[in-house]
Amino acid sequence: MSRLYMMVSITNRSMRNKFQDFFAEYGNSVVFTTLGRGTANSAVLDYLGLEASEKLVTFSVVTDQMWKKLKRGLIHRMQIDVPGTGIAFIVPMGSIGGRRVLEFLLQDQEYEKEEESELKGTELELLMAIANQGCIDSVMDAARSANAGGGTVIHAKGTGMKSAERFLGVSLAEEKEIILIVAKSSEKNAIMKAIMEKSGLKSKDKAIVFSLPVTAAVGVRLEDDQEDDA
Repeated sequence: MSRLYMMVSITNRSMRNKFQDFFAEYGNSVVFTTLGRGTANSAVLDYLGLEASEKLVTFSVVTDQMWKKLKRGLIHRMQIDVPGTGIAFIVPMGSIGGRRVLEFLLQDQEYEKEEESELKGTELELLMAIANQGCIDSVMDAARSANAGGGTVIHAKGTGMKSAERFLGVSLAEEKEIILIVAKSSEKNAIMKAIMEKSGLKSKDKAIVFSLPVTAAVGVRLEDDQEDDA
């Protein structure tokens, strides 16, 4: 049995090629990268031994076995635990929109589906839709047709896209838009289905979608919250 996780790593932007080569060599070839910038104040930076530099943020889907392998490599080979190098962490995944998408994101990672996750009872989920550049409006229109609210967009670049034809039967462009949508767990499946049907792999958007459980949030009105406020 395996569990799926979203792995996030944050490193100095100058180490981009080094980390991308590392992920590919370790079998974690489908990685989405975007740019960021550190915002910690000088006291925190001094305490952690970090510099206020431009950052590279990467997202990828890993099994627990792959995480153990990458974790060892990140520590011993990439020396990520040396102050100023970076950080990597994992978040349990909720669901992935389609078997072919799962195979593409995992590539050759060994995976046997686990029955349940300890976070299945959450009221909210974070949906991440990854689509071709310039397809934000059509993806959001699809999501809103299933009662989704607003979304937040991150521009990213994907690596490992050349292998998409092997798993998906289509070619994918490297330039990507990541659309983040927080939705009620009860509405998640309908929203994911709408995105897959209207903006999925058979459309020009070539969107793939998956979700992460949200354990707590503010700013999202639920029916129970409204009752408690009464």
